[in-house]
Order: sequence, then C-alpha cells, then structure tokens
Amino acid sequence: MNQPADTTAANSTPAAPPFVPADFHVPDGCTAETFRLVPIRPEHNERDYHAWTTSVEHIRHTPGFETYGWPVSMTLDENMDDLVQHAADFRARTGFTYSVMNDEDDVIGCVYIYPSNRPLHAVVRSWVREDHAHLDAPLYDIVDNWLRKAWPFADYSYAPRSKEYV
Repeated sequence: MNQPADTTAANSTPAAPPFVPADFHVPDGCTAETFRLVPIRPEHNERDYHAWTTSVEHIRHTPGFETYGWPVSMTLDENMDDLVQHAADFRARTGFTYSVMNDEDDVIGCVYIYPSNRPLHAVVRSWVREDHAHLDAPLYDIVDNWLRKAWPFADYSYAPRSKEYV
C-alpha cells in the first residue's frame, strides 16, 4: 500500500518570530496622575462598550484611526467576543490591549499594541472618549515614554498628537 508523501516541511511556512521575547515580562499596566492602563478583561465589557459607542466619530478622527475602519457597529455581545479575543491575544503574547481607566473605574479609552510585519516592531493605537478628549495628548505622551522604557521593541509606529487635534 502506498503511503502519501510527507509534504509537511515543503508546504509549511517558517514560524513568525515572537512578538516579544519569551523572557520579557509584559507590564501589568501603567499609572499616570489622572488615569491608569490595565490589561483589558471581559469584566470591562459594559464600560468599554459605553466608552467607544458614545465616541464613534471622535475615535474615527483620532490620529491612527482615520483610515483604520474602526469603530464598527456591534452589539454588547459582539463587543464581549472582541474583549475575550484581546485578552486571549494578551495571554498568548501576540498583542496587548489595555483599558484606560479613571479613578472611578470607568473605561475612558484604550491602547492597542500589536505586531507589524517586521520583527520587534509594534503598531500602537490609542483613543479616549470624546468627553475626555483633553487626555488624548497626555495619554500619547505617557504611552510613548512607557513604550521606550518598558517594552523591548526596536521601533514602533504610533500616530503623534498635535495641539490642533485636541
């Protein structure tokens, strides 16, 4: 009886390098004077959903989102699926999403750190609710500094903020 040829090696593509080194301790978050970043979790669902659904047009005009195609319409349940996926990416170390929380534990924004097509290069996006637009530039500055000091990326893309935007 003929056995099929083993074509695994010929048809497989090389594994992509890890987004972050195996020995890198992923930060649990970052704290600033008026907000803190915490890994996104399913229990943030209602607060996250409220945050972005009340600020859709504002987010679409936020640097880094103008041509990104998000936010899109979704239900609270679909948002939960999205948060579960972001949390799974975090655990798998393939992408890192942080909720931006204020002192009252409201979600006032989000930070996404995901790989580009280059090793040790990240694409970073962040947004804040429209009623917290004054925190967009400070969030950018905090995250930019945090990325340079606490993360292992050789480089990253993160759309700068300007005073004209805010």
